[in-house]
Amino acid sequence: MKVVSIDENGVSGELHLPDRADGRGLVLTHGAGGNCRTPLLVEVAKACCTRGLYVLRCDLPFRQRRRTGPPSPATAAADREGLRGAVQFLRHRAAGPIFLGGQSYGGRQASMLAADEAKIAAALLLLSYPLHPPGQPEKLRTAHFPRLRVPAVFVHGTSDPFATNAELRAALALIPAETKLIAVDGAGHDLRRGRFDLAPTLGALLDR
Repeated sequence: MKVVSIDENGVSGELHLPDRADGRGLVLTHGAGGNCRTPLLVEVAKACCTRGLYVLRCDLPFRQRRRTGPPSPATAAADREGLRGAVQFLRHRAAGPIFLGGQSYGGRQASMLAADEAKIAAALLLLSYPLHPPGQPEKLRTAHFPRLRVPAVFVHGTSDPFATNAELRAALALIPAETKLIAVDGAGHDLRRGRFDLAPTLGALLDR
C-alpha cells in the first residue's frame, strides 16, 4: 500500500493506493474539529485499502480555508460540493463502485449529498452521526432521512452525547433504504474507547 498527498482542483487530502486494486473506491472525510489525518479515518482507510480499495481521505473546503475552528452553517453547501468533487476525483482511478463516508459533521454532509444525489455513492459509512446537539434531543438532524435511498452503515458509540443508540435506531426508521447500526460499547463521539472491531463494519459496507 502506498499513500500519496493530493492537492488539485479543490481536492486536498491523502490517497491510499492498494497493492492489488479491485476497482472499488472509498471517500472519507472528517468531523467539525478534525481533518483528513484524524486517526480513525486513517485506520479505516488502511483497512479498506488492504481489501483492494482506493481510499481518499479528504479535507472539506472549510478545513482547507483554515487549519482550525468549526465549520459555518453558511458554508455547508460548499462542503458538500467539495465532497462531490472528491468522489469525481476518485472515479478517475476507481472504475467500480464508490463508497462515501465521514465522521460526525463529515458523515452528515455525506448523507445530505446522497439524499440529493442517490447515484453519488454505492453505500454510506457514517461514523458517529451527530443526530442532535448534546443535551438537545429535540433538535434532530433528520430532515433529509426520508429522501435517503442509498444503503447506509452507521457506527455509533453507546456513550456518544450526540445520540443514544435508541434515538439513532428510531431515526433510522425514517430512511427508506437499507440501514445497519453497529454499536460500539463504551465509546464516545470519537470512537476511541470501547471495542471497535472494524471487520463487521467493513463487512456490512463492502460485502454486498
